[in-house]
Amino acid sequence: MKKDTKSLVLLGVLTAIELVFLLTPIGTVPIGPLSISLGMIPVAIAAIALGPVGGLILGSVFGIMSFLQCFGIGVPSGMGAILAGINPVLAFIQRFVPRALDGFLVGLIYEAVAKFNKQTACFVTGFCAAFLNTVLFMGSLVLLFGNTEYVQGLMAGRNVIAFIIGFVGINAVVEMIASTIVVGLVGVALHAAKLIEQPNSAAPKAA
Repeated sequence: MKKDTKSLVLLGVLTAIELVFLLTPIGTVPIGPLSISLGMIPVAIAAIALGPVGGLILGSVFGIMSFLQCFGIGVPSGMGAILAGINPVLAFIQRFVPRALDGFLVGLIYEAVAKFNKQTACFVTGFCAAFLNTVLFMGSLVLLFGNTEYVQGLMAGRNVIAFIIGFVGINAVVEMIASTIVVGLVGVALHAAKLIEQPNSAAPKAA
């Protein structure tokens, strides 16, 4: 990530948006009986605009705030409070690492796809941000807390895949759709405004 003024300002703006999403109900959108989280959207946009390091930074902000929600800071997390009560160190890892890793990975994904088509890359990045967030978050939950009475009760004898699908359900699908559309459109707009450095083309350079 470049440390020029434009990049630093964009990083600051996206960080502020992320904090607003996580500290207030604005970041949770009710849709009928469902609610979707917007937390990964600024992370994905940072990954597009600022590269893997930018995604890592915003993902780390998301992860830290997600952990603080375990203690009622921002929008409280009932599950987080229970996990922190069981083991606060493992709760920090489970809340922080998936979000930080997600931001870094989607930055790499964007760079790879953008070599072929940067508009498509924006939409792919939006989808992958939400998808990986669900997979990494739920996977780490099972890995770190799967043997606890709390998670065993949630799993109710189901295997890991059935548990994840049943637990996140339609919410995760709606989040993936929303993230794909919003991140894709914002990314295309940032490219059109020339606020993102153009990726290298996949075509070979002339000798």
